Amino acid sequence: MKKGLILEGGAMRGMFTVGVTDVMMEHGIEPDGVIGVSAGAAFGCNYKSRQPGRALRYNKTFARDKRYSGIGSLLRTGNFFNAEFAYHTVPKHYDLFDNNTFERNPMEFYLVCTDIDTGKAVYKRCDRGGDEFYEWVRASASMPVVSRAVELAGMKLLDGGMADSIPLQYFESIGYKRNIVILTQPRGYVKHVNKAMPIIKMSLRKHRGAVEAMKRRHVMYNEQTAYVARAENEGRCLVIRPDDYLPIGHISHNPEEMQLVYDIGRNTGKRYIKAMKEFLSTED
Repeated sequence: MKKGLILEGGAMRGMFTVGVTDVMMEHGIEPDGVIGVSAGAAFGCNYKSRQPGRALRYNKTFARDKRYSGIGSLLRTGNFFNAEFAYHTVPKHYDLFDNNTFERNPMEFYLVCTDIDTGKAVYKRCDRGGDEFYEWVRASASMPVVSRAVELAGMKLLDGGMADSIPLQYFESIGYKRNIVILTQPRGYVKHVNKAMPIIKMSLRKHRGAVEAMKRRHVMYNEQTAYVARAENEGRCLVIRPDDYLPIGHISHNPEEMQLVYDIGRNTGKRYIKAMKEFLSTED
């Protein structure tokens, strides 16, 4: 029976996830597979490459670097996070992504994108590092309105959270029957209709599937959190979430905020070490 790790997105709330997963790596907790959505993919790939500390480090280093992200990049390129610098220059020249370890590690790594023509989730297993992989990660983390679609495998792709924010059901469907789920919102969080829907409709007006996905995203998300709660009650998954709302926005250029949220994640992860080891060692 395969054991999995599921990483929700949430943009810079993902620093909480980084704190938890860094502690997991430091304690030798290695699931059979990981699936990440959006920031969960961008930061979670460091689990397979066994690089604790990396996601926090490069985000703090380039937090205020205009080459990395910002309105200037959005106006120049159509991407708030600069496609070339953030997703290729940084991992190849500044804070190296360990492609060799990523490829040698038998842990399976999946990420989720959204096909903006159909509005459906696209699940990609990534076994090799390098430029094409970085583009899949970029696609998974490319938020609508502030990102251009990424064209891969004949599809136009954006943020995986548009179609499948918490892919527990998908992971169970491919054989992962015991899963740790890391969420970036506290217990009881309910998602509501996106207040930016008029802007989203305008931005995605040529892609009806994506517009429909975004119109019902809050419904999908709330159904998924309910499913996770049932699975948790039945003992099929172990859920790790912040105790309260995280003190950071979707976007942050503040290294101190990032460190604070990361530390919250680390402290939460430490509380769960014993529970995680026991959960993953249990066979049904």
